[in-house]
Amino acid sequence: MTEKKFSANRRGFLAGAAGAATLAMAPSILRPALAASDIKIGLFIALSGPASLFGPTQKASAELAAEEINKAGGIMGRQIKLFPTDAGGPPADSTKSAVRLMLEEKVDLFIGSHDSATREALVATIKGKVPYIYTPVYEGGECSFNTYVLADTPEQQIHPSIDWLAKERKIKSYYMIGNDYVWPRKSNEHAKKYIAANKGKVIGEEYVPLGAPNKFEEVVTRIKAAKPDGVLVTLVGADNVNFNRTFAGFGLDKDIARLSLLLEENTLLGIGAESSKNLYSCMSYFANIPVPANQKFKAAYKAKFGDKAPQLSIIGVDCYAGVKFAKALVEKAGGTNARKCMAASEGLSVESASGRWTMHRRHVDKNMFLVDCQGTEFHVLKTFNAVKHGETCS
Repeated sequence: MTEKKFSANRRGFLAGAAGAATLAMAPSILRPALAASDIKIGLFIALSGPASLFGPTQKASAELAAEEINKAGGIMGRQIKLFPTDAGGPPADSTKSAVRLMLEEKVDLFIGSHDSATREALVATIKGKVPYIYTPVYEGGECSFNTYVLADTPEQQIHPSIDWLAKERKIKSYYMIGNDYVWPRKSNEHAKKYIAANKGKVIGEEYVPLGAPNKFEEVVTRIKAAKPDGVLVTLVGADNVNFNRTFAGFGLDKDIARLSLLLEENTLLGIGAESSKNLYSCMSYFANIPVPANQKFKAAYKAKFGDKAPQLSIIGVDCYAGVKFAKALVEKAGGTNARKCMAASEGLSVESASGRWTMHRRHVDKNMFLVDCQGTEFHVLKTFNAVKHGETCS
């Protein structure tokens, strides 16, 4: 697995390097077209692949934010034009798209809601030429030049969850199961520190290929034999669904808690009420959180898209915050100059669907919601207010 993973990362790096070389030879092409009537945003979302179930919500949420901003006068008097672009395939495909959008469309900035492997490849390609706003749950550590992160960090998501479960549910021993790529592995590195700080231990750790036909019977059998207090799940999409169904099918849900780090509405519906007992999650957004910002957002979302509106979830609604942040950043900076945007980002506040977020060191402090599952609905157990992101970017 390691050799295959290295090769894939190397291909993504080489594709990014080739794209960056192309851009370096044409700096004048990348200068913002100040006379243009539109401000152009490249929107990288999952339109294909294992995460494509999030694509409709990502696109709809970004469109809602753009519409609201445009009706209010746009960004510095310029109307937003979105360029939805697939980031659900190999990272090299996304880097090619980024080069095309910069050279041919002369986009002013990028927003990305996609996996971390694609983020790393895009950062290597864009090289800070235009602002890049990254929005979904992630593993921390992204401090690249002219890159701004709205994502939930491990310090915000994992740390309070592990502390609460240790205190309230007496969970000390964990088995870790995740997909084999950047986000699960690095997230688990953080989780191990939080578990140890609560005098707990990790008694098993496994990773499986993303999107493979994983039925998880063998994994669950090993978990059953290990007898942990809890399972930390860093599986995505269908893998998350299949694991939790299998886990409950073995009857382990009665005695062993599960904390899933990417458990949102679409995935919970797939898991089903019969398999969601003793299942927890912690993120900055759930569709039923009882906060005024969410009520306002949902009313606008339903008014625009009606009864056929895509299912709301954090992967999707993050794009709404991304577009809103783009407006705030560009207007405070007076344009898209990289150094001016970097300076403007410090202390910048933005309204998200879950409330106001404030950026420090190019990440945002925010409220977090710990939930358990009651059938196919989330129930808020604890709200952690204004949680610091814990990142150390300069």
